[in-house]
Amino acid sequence: MQETENQELKAVLAMLAGMPDKNEQSIAERRQQDDDNAKFFSLPEGVTVEPVVTDSFKGEWVRAREARRDSVLLYLHGGAYVFCSPLSHRHLVAALSEATGLAAFSLDYRLAPESPFPAAVEDSVAAVRWLLAQGIAADHLVIAGDSAGGGLTVATMLSLRDAGGPLPLAGVCISPWADLTVTAKSFTTNDEARSTRDRLSKYAKLYLNGTDAKHPLASPIFADLEGLPPLLIQVGGAEPFYDDAINLEERAKSCDVETELEIWEEMIHVWHYFYPMLTAGRDAIGHVGEFVKSHIAHD
Repeated sequence: MQETENQELKAVLAMLAGMPDKNEQSIAERRQQDDDNAKFFSLPEGVTVEPVVTDSFKGEWVRAREARRDSVLLYLHGGAYVFCSPLSHRHLVAALSEATGLAAFSLDYRLAPESPFPAAVEDSVAAVRWLLAQGIAADHLVIAGDSAGGGLTVATMLSLRDAGGPLPLAGVCISPWADLTVTAKSFTTNDEARSTRDRLSKYAKLYLNGTDAKHPLASPIFADLEGLPPLLIQVGGAEPFYDDAINLEERAKSCDVETELEIWEEMIHVWHYFYPMLTAGRDAIGHVGEFVKSHIAHD
């Protein structure tokens, strides 16, 4: 890693170290903290935000200045199915709208424990169908998400496929949480990873609410992925979710799904989130833009 990037990453890690201990926060406190973190990140110039409330779900349009109106990036935020919101991820979604050239719809899907599995899947499927009803063609729609949202991206496409409906053009999985059994070796490599595993196991139980962790719509690495559209998977080489990404890519390829895997050495979980501070975050977002532009129709 170049010295500049190394210093940038150290600054991000120092900022994270100064945050409240997640193990000591209640769910409500953690949710508030995640939304409060939004104040540290400004939006790119010219981005507009428009709240949306339907009978089935909530969300917001996030549009870069030059974003196309006929093509959409549906974004599913991370947060272990328990935390975060469109507000916490607004700056990231705005940057992705700018990089892809697409209008982005950031979904405020229901969270556990108030709304356990399969509520998040139901909301994301409803959002896709709503976008199609608004006149967005399936081949002008891309689904993307980080962490839990990365796993939810695949689960959404699986649900759409099984229902016989049209599928989006492509999917983007950023540091995906694709295995809710939380048993991958990369969760046991160091103290930080083990701490993350212990927290995730608790959150998985809240979300699953008794459902088998190997349910294909909860843990897509156990699903038959045949027939899904192309996937871009990005993962940091230093994050506990490393094996989830590797295993998802192997599963997708075994099912003949066109898949691109990018491993960003030394990067942390969803490093894209820190793109205002991290060159590698901006570069990874740029790669997402290139992937989407290589697939989206240009008419």
